[in-house]
Amino acid sequence: MAGNGIIGETGKYKEENRYIHGKIVKGIAGFYYVYGEDNSGKGSRIYECKAKGIFRKENKKPLVGDDVRMEILEEDAQTGNIVELLPRKNELIRPAVANIDQALVIFAIVKPEPNFNLLDRFLIMMEQQGLSSIICFNKQDIATQEEKEALEKAYGSCGCRILFASAKKGDGIEELKGLLHGKTTAVAGPSGVGKSSIINCLNPEACMETGEISRKIDRGRHTTRHSEIVALQEGTYIMDTPGFTSLRLFHMEKEELPGYYPEFVFYEEKCRFSGCAHINEPDCGVKMALDEGRISKVRYENYKVLYRELQEMKRY
Repeated sequence: MAGNGIIGETGKYKEENRYIHGKIVKGIAGFYYVYGEDNSGKGSRIYECKAKGIFRKENKKPLVGDDVRMEILEEDAQTGNIVELLPRKNELIRPAVANIDQALVIFAIVKPEPNFNLLDRFLIMMEQQGLSSIICFNKQDIATQEEKEALEKAYGSCGCRILFASAKKGDGIEELKGLLHGKTTAVAGPSGVGKSSIINCLNPEACMETGEISRKIDRGRHTTRHSEIVALQEGTYIMDTPGFTSLRLFHMEKEELPGYYPEFVFYEEKCRFSGCAHINEPDCGVKMALDEGRISKVRYENYKVLYRELQEMKRY
């Protein structure tokens, strides 16, 4: 029936309902898995999609996190084509994802002891990419008050929101949900800190979408871990960041590093030399503040390690 907007003879859905908006939550081997609200009244679903050839011609590659316009091919089979990439708020290089609003880095207070150097590297890497970070220290149920206070003293002036939580007891989870609401958050943390437990606390049913993807791509050909976004609720997403074991700082001059330590700023005006590196110079305001206990020794020692690493990188 030409002109009435009905697709085919079945009349399952109208022409204007062929196109929906969604978010790419995973991409593997040329297939993109898009989380979007369908037009059948069944709620949000995962669609397996291919990208139209126009993207290759324009040298554009869809990324996990991209907001897209999609053409539904088969509603029941949940397949479609990505026909348009919507404008990106940002694009991260490591990991290669788009439209991330903030980062959540999870460490344990104890068991294992925090690797502060790794934590600082991650915070710097996120700030380089224009993202603010939330630091979640897990396992407060088995930590002492002194251990918590030491972390607050070390990172209280680092410029990031700090949250103490216990995945086992559920402490801090509601506050964390509030910080994540309405945003897409990259989540990272070393092994053994309870990252998966925290994610499960945020939404016990969060694995439903990833399980659906797993069934779709269970073809015996995908073994490598990829970045993946999980919808906690409409408009709120988290992205697990793989490979968080060692991070090297690239594309940075050593002179830029002090700018990533906001607790230094107030004391730099007391340095004798402009452009003071806060390492060997006399009359350094930062080192004087360190001696007076106003700057965390943990953070300063990490700063020195990273400064020397950047210094060595420029030599080769």
